[in-house]
Amino acid sequence: MSTIFHSTSEMLKSILDSVKSGRTQLPDFQRGWVWDDERIRNLLTSILKSYPIGAVMLLETGGSGINFKPRVVEGLILDKEVTPQRLILDGQQRITSLFQTLYLEEPVKTRDSRGSDIKRRYYLDINIATDEYGDKDEAIVSAPEDGIIKGKGNVVLHDYSTKEKECEAGMLPIHYLFKPEKLLEWQNIYFNIERSDERSNKWSKFMADVFSAFNNYQVPVITMLNTTPKDAVCQVFEHVNTGGVTLTVFELLTASFAAEDFSLREDWEKRYNQKLNKDERSFSNDPILSKLSNTDFLQAIALLTTYDRKKKRPNAAVSCKRKDILDLTVENYKNWSNIVEEAFYQAAQFLMELKIFRRRDIPYPSQLIPLTAIFAELGNKARDKSVRDSIARWYWSGVFGELYGSATETRFAKDLPQVIHWINGGELPDTIKEANFEIDRLITLRTRNSAAYKGIYALLMKEGCHDFMSGVSIDLQTYYSESIDIHHIFPTRYCNSKNISRDLYNSIINKTPLSARTNRSIGGNAPSKYLKILEQEKNIRPEILNNMLETHLIDVEAIRSDDFEIFFQKRKQALFNIILKTMDN
Repeated sequence: MSTIFHSTSEMLKSILDSVKSGRTQLPDFQRGWVWDDERIRNLLTSILKSYPIGAVMLLETGGSGINFKPRVVEGLILDKEVTPQRLILDGQQRITSLFQTLYLEEPVKTRDSRGSDIKRRYYLDINIATDEYGDKDEAIVSAPEDGIIKGKGNVVLHDYSTKEKECEAGMLPIHYLFKPEKLLEWQNIYFNIERSDERSNKWSKFMADVFSAFNNYQVPVITMLNTTPKDAVCQVFEHVNTGGVTLTVFELLTASFAAEDFSLREDWEKRYNQKLNKDERSFSNDPILSKLSNTDFLQAIALLTTYDRKKKRPNAAVSCKRKDILDLTVENYKNWSNIVEEAFYQAAQFLMELKIFRRRDIPYPSQLIPLTAIFAELGNKARDKSVRDSIARWYWSGVFGELYGSATETRFAKDLPQVIHWINGGELPDTIKEANFEIDRLITLRTRNSAAYKGIYALLMKEGCHDFMSGVSIDLQTYYSESIDIHHIFPTRYCNSKNISRDLYNSIINKTPLSARTNRSIGGNAPSKYLKILEQEKNIRPEILNNMLETHLIDVEAIRSDDFEIFFQKRKQALFNIILKTMDN
């Protein structure tokens, strides 16, 4: 395998000159410059002491597979647009800090220890820097933009507000180190204030040690060749960018698309955020899609793009991994984005039909991605009842088989072609074949952290359970108006009073969808007692209440006699039976 990089050393001045000319820039996915004042001073001190500051990683431009939109380093203003020869992958903060402190005339925009924005000027204390026994850590000094350092009560401690005052104190503006004409001008003033052998010797030592340390400083440089694949560049960037903010695949693709004058971020925002016209839908306002991420959206597009490719080239792979997303072109995105947007809404409506009414109740949010791709590929065919029944069987198999907890991208890649093939008359998809649910799993389903727990909650509503008090089945309107949630059948307080195992009474077997109003009426009473209360105070006939209990798969005789053990065993079996029926369809 051929190497994708080479390494060497480069003079710091050469790197900064390259930045100044625009030949070295940043890829647009690099975040803003964020280093604080103390880190800048420490960086300058390391160079003064000829300590290493770490390697810089660059990327050659001009490759056919890599086309990131560039931007110049903060603080640089070019007279005309320049096409960079290389981009900074790692070392942005260091290079930006050094460029701003050593090359720009303006005060440096940075932050103090509390994170507040400030502007600072950086000086080199010649007296300390040339003192054999001086503490070089104190030789780099930062001052406010006016050059005046104040203490408590605004007492002036040091004043470097004019060249004369700088020279008198021996405080050289550090950016003069790379500006010979400025340095010469400052030197003349320095000696005009006092011309002595001591000062001449100090200046000679300064030029020999300090000036030389900065102007001859070398930085290790790793350069990735422009033949490097895009996914390798992005992976390397994330691995080496330990000091920066982790970037998402969306941000990396945004930078790639920007090079073709397409704003991926703007396009996504229009789809996700509420639009000016309140009648228009948006993902953010949809109870199912409100937390949909831009990466989810791109994964669905990658699935469909690679599936479409496979239809033309049977040996091609269907996939939606990181590499596949980064390989998407602007054309791919434009071809599929509107179709995928509509398919996400269709998938959300489908989940509503399954009585999954809000984001937190989706068993596996990640399963939305293949579900959406399936709807996108099927088009109008997905409106047929038999097709929707098949999709539901596949969906519940994934939920109760608990198949989307890991390696989801691999399963997504199988789901799309296999479900489509099955619906068109082919064999069962692997997700249905591999799905298995053991009856004792019901005992361990106790919280919403389990996909199957949320699946049973939705399935009970789908099977038509009626609220104990209102007697109505649960749809979208009653779900929200009646504040439906999952509640205990044998209340916690009652179970504790009877020393019933917490593991048993907290399992899904002892829980069911009920309104907040009904749950308040239940309180901590024994079932036999709260059922009587419902009958008497709410004027519900016993036979009607019994029918409502049965819609929850509750054994009437067991619950009316407060027999938790019989209730538990019979409901366990009943829940298991409807799960199997749902998976087998």
